[in-house]
Amino acid sequence: MNADAMWKLVAVALYAAVLLLIGWAASRGMKNIRDYFAAGKNLGFINAAFSARATGESAWLLLGLTGTGFAVGAQGFWIVLGELIGVGGAWLFMAKRFKRLADKYDAITMPDYLEGRLRDSGHALRLIAAGALFVFVPIYAGSQIFATGGAFHDFLGWNHYVGATVGFLVVLFYITRGGFVAVVWSDVFQGTLMAIGLVALPIVGLLELGGVTNMMDALRSADPHLLSLHGPGPAPDVAEGASYAEPVASTGGWTPLTITTIIGFVAIGIGFLGSPQVFVRFIALRSEKEIKKGAAVAIGWTILADSGAVLVGMVGRAIYEWSTIAADPGLIVAGDKERILPFMAEDLLPSFFTGAFIAMVLSAIMSTIDSLLVVASSAGVRDYWQKTRHPDMPDERLVKLSELVTMGLAFVAFAIGTGLLIKNKDKQVFWIIIFGWSGIAATFCPTVILSLYWSKLTAAGAKAAMFAGFLSVPFFAFAAKPILAGIGHDGLSDHLAALDVLFPAFVVSFVVAIGVSLADRRGRERLAGIEDELAEARRR
Repeated sequence: MNADAMWKLVAVALYAAVLLLIGWAASRGMKNIRDYFAAGKNLGFINAAFSARATGESAWLLLGLTGTGFAVGAQGFWIVLGELIGVGGAWLFMAKRFKRLADKYDAITMPDYLEGRLRDSGHALRLIAAGALFVFVPIYAGSQIFATGGAFHDFLGWNHYVGATVGFLVVLFYITRGGFVAVVWSDVFQGTLMAIGLVALPIVGLLELGGVTNMMDALRSADPHLLSLHGPGPAPDVAEGASYAEPVASTGGWTPLTITTIIGFVAIGIGFLGSPQVFVRFIALRSEKEIKKGAAVAIGWTILADSGAVLVGMVGRAIYEWSTIAADPGLIVAGDKERILPFMAEDLLPSFFTGAFIAMVLSAIMSTIDSLLVVASSAGVRDYWQKTRHPDMPDERLVKLSELVTMGLAFVAFAIGTGLLIKNKDKQVFWIIIFGWSGIAATFCPTVILSLYWSKLTAAGAKAAMFAGFLSVPFFAFAAKPILAGIGHDGLSDHLAALDVLFPAFVVSFVVAIGVSLADRRGRERLAGIEDELAEARRR
């Protein structure tokens, strides 16, 4: 092993050691099911904000958004705007109401909250919610494991399967032993790494280029539209074997195609407005007084990390422009823009800091896997086994069962991630992650929003909406895929078409919730006192 590889491994080993230590320490404080799934409802604002942001991003931020910045330039900042709308909306307009109502209903999971808010005593709502999480969480988590293998391959040259297995085993240990407490502590550590890295790497790249002016000149020479918010249009086809040494101009501009793409970019942010893996942080807060401070931290983190990710792609494209690619085709593969961050870190930083960037990518991945697995485990243990089958089961047995269910779900996610690697290890992770994210968001977000702002939402309306959102995502992703591809951005990879999946699925779920609730007269009669509860939740 050469010195460079050794220093990289040292950095990664230190990162893994911290996570394992967190898992061990968290397990020593695990007393009951509230600790395992909601940290005993004792989180401070810093822990909650860092944990919510680290969980909400995943490999999508480090690999997907950096690759998007490389592909479309400044247009990628529409995604940042969408994230700010989603994160800010959740913290500033939903968190306090949700926290008050969740505490009133003594909720420790999202289905707990929905069952109390909608006066549903038959557990059907709880089972629909749990079922959706059991379907989409392994897909989402599996895509992260898939990305883990790619990260180890890109940074260290490891076999994809070995890398995925190593990352999986680290997560498996600290998540099954430490539960939600380990998730939160590890998210603070990992979220800090992510923010520092995404701010530092563009600065290093700009120093390499000689300043912002040189970066803008390089991007302008490739395509002037890379510096505009409408982004590049379809680029002319390049004949096979042709050189990329000459700038490849595109025909960007404000067109229906461009506007559709931007709407898809911004719509990603609506997934923060009610997703269980994010809102469980509000349940776990020690007090609603933590929310304003947490909002400031979460919004600040989003601005720094998300903007940094887009800039990584833009600066990377400026450094490794077409003339350089033509001289050494191995630098950046035109169809694999998601490799820009690993390549920049490898090329511009000393070996130990390259290893730190490996840890940063793994942080984005693992901080999402752990939260998703705990949320899905809570759906199985709390929302199905305890609430519908064994309400008198003691906490000691519930915690043990939670560890087993979490482990089982982790192995399912690992199998999915391995299957993705077997099918095509070179496939980009962006569209897979967006699919899982969209499935969870379309199932829960419309219902959660309406539950906080509309007193007439009934249990039947919520069930129909969640079912419609659940089905709409695969429908728009697969049955309507040719249509989505037709309105997509021709100059990008196929995965960008999937960005449009969440918005129409969200609208379908929202409309179904309202329509069914208005038709459900008996359901509205069962909502006695809900207007007073919502008024109390709204008070300043």
